[in-house]
Amino acid sequence: MVRALPSARNLSIPTLNDHVPALLDEIALAFRRNSDESIAEVLADGTPPEHGLQRLHNGYLIEEVVAEYNLLRGCIHDLASTHQINLQGKPFHVINLVFDSAIGLAVQTFSVNRALEVQRRREEYLSFIAHDLRTPLNAVALASKVLESTLGAQNADPRAARMIKVLQRNVQSMSGLVAKVIEENDNMKTESGVKLERRNIDLWPLVESMVYDLNPVAGTGSTRLLNDVPEDLVIYADANLLRRMMQNLIANAITHTPQGEVVIGAAPTLDGAGIECWVSDNGMGISKDRLALIFEKFETETKDHGGLGLGLAIFKTFVEAHEGSFDVVSEPGKGSRFSFILPNRPERR
Repeated sequence: MVRALPSARNLSIPTLNDHVPALLDEIALAFRRNSDESIAEVLADGTPPEHGLQRLHNGYLIEEVVAEYNLLRGCIHDLASTHQINLQGKPFHVINLVFDSAIGLAVQTFSVNRALEVQRRREEYLSFIAHDLRTPLNAVALASKVLESTLGAQNADPRAARMIKVLQRNVQSMSGLVAKVIEENDNMKTESGVKLERRNIDLWPLVESMVYDLNPVAGTGSTRLLNDVPEDLVIYADANLLRRMMQNLIANAITHTPQGEVVIGAAPTLDGAGIECWVSDNGMGISKDRLALIFEKFETETKDHGGLGLGLAIFKTFVEAHEGSFDVVSEPGKGSRFSFILPNRPERR
């Protein structure tokens, strides 16, 4: 009967039944107790809250959680009838109290965690979208500076210069709105709770697509992007977070390399325990006194170039979520090399 519920059709028998033995023990214990209050205490520390959370992860609808308990209630009454056991009076009251309380606890856990998940995803989505707007905004800002410089050298029509100023003011205004969205959604607190969905990923195509997407931005400043990742290299990571990690490093390198070269590379570590990825450039470089601060929220130098100082802080959070490590080597006037190492998939024993 439970299998007839749409969300339960593809679940295994052990998954469908795993809470039933414990719930039957709780019913038996409830029959031995004398007070209704003790029944509530038993259930609060028992299976219903865990079961509600499990069914949320199984993809149940809230009405299916209720239906499953009511089906089990009906089975117990049918079983009692088959064996000519009278469940009238106190036994009837106890069973209904147990199941009503169990349904309440399971539904409460289910709904609270679903609400938290929806809120987390909403905040995460808003934060990520706001942060990702930086790349096109920076591209527009950089293009306006190039136009301003070119038209100024050619003594162009004053109206064109005024329009460029209007464009720059609007870009600055949009950047401020993006910053406000990120700040109000408490960006970093949300990201630390991101649940990883790791899998084996072909790294070369991922990097190649980012190079293609970011080339217009790089081309505006005459920066070359090179994909030096081996074509057969596979990395174990969350695809969405890995893309954001790489994108943040590449965008940061482009910002600090207006005319030069940005190389994206990767290779297995010497001990074979992970994959090292890096983004190197021959741009401005970073002073020693700034190196200790660049991974802090709102502290990176990108703020001086129209950014929000969040890219490297987000990068750090994602690497740590993968239980990885990161490093940076930089010299003013010669460039920087940002790298991170993600562990391989653990071997099954």
